[in-house]
Amino acid sequence: MPEYTLLTVLAVVLVVSLDLVVVRTRLLATLGFWLTLTIMWVFQIPVDGWLTRLDAAIVRYDERHFSGVRVFFDSPIEDFGFGFAMVLATLMVWTVLSRRSTGAEQRRPRRAAAGEPSSGIGVHRGG
Repeated sequence: MPEYTLLTVLAVVLVVSLDLVVVRTRLLATLGFWLTLTIMWVFQIPVDGWLTRLDAAIVRYDERHFSGVRVFFDSPIEDFGFGFAMVLATLMVWTVLSRRSTGAEQRRPRRAAAGEPSSGIGVHRGG
């Protein structure tokens, strides 16, 4: 299997495994993920097609290093696998960091605001 194709397949398998088995964010089951991916593809398809079009390529791929399958204006299909993996990995990191941040805030005791009674034991403000 050509290197670019192999790396694409490995990237997709890795992030899908992380999402479903290791990190368990289950982003693949959310509408938000698929909407995000769709938005990315709306921009990726014309840009990637323009960059890789066969009649005037700005970026050329060595035919020995990818599958040769081209879609959407001559874009190598591997580009979309890498885009999928990149979006899923980024959203997984964001989700995990968000969970940690939210968990840390919930464990941290809240400080009393000015004028609010202290939660300290044995404190008496009398009058």
